[in-house]
Amino acid sequence: MTPHLSRKLGKLLFAVLHPSCWRALARRVAPGVEHRGLLRSLDYDVLLDVGANRGQFSMIARIEHPRRRVHAFEPQPCEALVYREILGGDPLVTLHEVALGEEAGEADMHISRKRDSSSLLPIGELQARMSPGTDEVGTHRVKVVTLDSLRQGWADARRVLLKLDVQGFELSVLRGAKAVLGGCAYVYVECSHIALYKGQALYPEVESFLASHGFRPERRLNEHFSEGQLIQADYLFGRQALWT
Repeated sequence: MTPHLSRKLGKLLFAVLHPSCWRALARRVAPGVEHRGLLRSLDYDVLLDVGANRGQFSMIARIEHPRRRVHAFEPQPCEALVYREILGGDPLVTLHEVALGEEAGEADMHISRKRDSSSLLPIGELQARMSPGTDEVGTHRVKVVTLDSLRQGWADARRVLLKLDVQGFELSVLRGAKAVLGGCAYVYVECSHIALYKGQALYPEVESFLASHGFRPERRLNEHFSEGQLIQADYLFGRQALWT
């Protein structure tokens, strides 16, 4: 059995054994169980799920922290619709159907054949070659706002977990979230080490930006290698005051 198939079967088994996931399973969506161990270890009061897609991360977060609020952000209408069908009845979950960036305005979302690989950046040839089926199939105009402009929605939070999975647009989102970062205990971000999207910031730039706002890397998870080279991974950053 390949590692990929093993992960898929593990997600399916987890979802089958948890009735709260059955509605998602009916829509062919499984919770992001690969993040379960990390979430269990973190003490936070609000999750900001940026790049929420169909709710995979939000679901596992609600299972592991059922009393914690979630603000999710997903600009693709079809994905947001599925998110609402799965989590829309949860009073602790709020979905914002917008894209996030450094400045407010509008932008073209580059739609991937696999929707969770869509981005505000053009999809690069390397991405399409390394992950077959992620080639661009069109664009969709979306509203873009800064995360800082929405922060009143969780103004009482003191230990925010900011999760970012926006296909190469992470640094732009962070630049529009400087005030929000002041209330974050953790930033959990997917970063690339080679350019998969045109114009994307790579891990060293993201790390440098977060370091300038008082965060340092603590863990690297869910690594993806190709021919021995690290392509991308999920990184947990903690506020330095937590570690001193």
